[in-house]
Amino acid sequence: MQTYIAILRGINVSGANKIKMDDLRARLTDLGFQNVKTYIQSGNVIFDYKPIDPLVLAKKLQQKIKEEYSYKVPVIVAGAEELKQVIINNPFLKERNEDPGKLHVTFLAEPANDENMSKIDASGYLPDEFKINGKEVYLFCPNGYGRTKLTNNFFESKLKVTATTRNWKTVNTLLNMAYEQ
Repeated sequence: MQTYIAILRGINVSGANKIKMDDLRARLTDLGFQNVKTYIQSGNVIFDYKPIDPLVLAKKLQQKIKEEYSYKVPVIVAGAEELKQVIINNPFLKERNEDPGKLHVTFLAEPANDENMSKIDASGYLPDEFKINGKEVYLFCPNGYGRTKLTNNFFESKLKVTATTRNWKTVNTLLNMAYEQ
């Protein structure tokens, strides 16, 4: 068994796409997921499953949610070790020691291609900053994420990949929960 973290986008936000986490846990257990845990109501799931491509797991989760709740929800899945590397590699902490309360990670379903990445002029969004590293976009938003233009929709339109964002506290909590499995 391997521990995975699934991040669902747009669950229980402003009254839309309502899913009770205890119900979600039960339905995912029906899929054969083990030790299913959730964190807060916004669609963060930790579970154990046989080793498999995270993209395959994401599609499996999307299909189950569509079948059970009639919602089309983007899902991104990462292994616990992958999430550990996300935390270790945050350039805003490694290189500059920024305030963790101003940090976020936008998770991409797959790495963006170089052509799409080259079309984004990072200097055009200051004081907000971002650095793309593989399937992660590290964000530093000194005035808060609620005021940035560097949203999921921004990165999806520019990079042409599915994206969802979590704050730094949530990313760390998800990793801690994964290692408690």
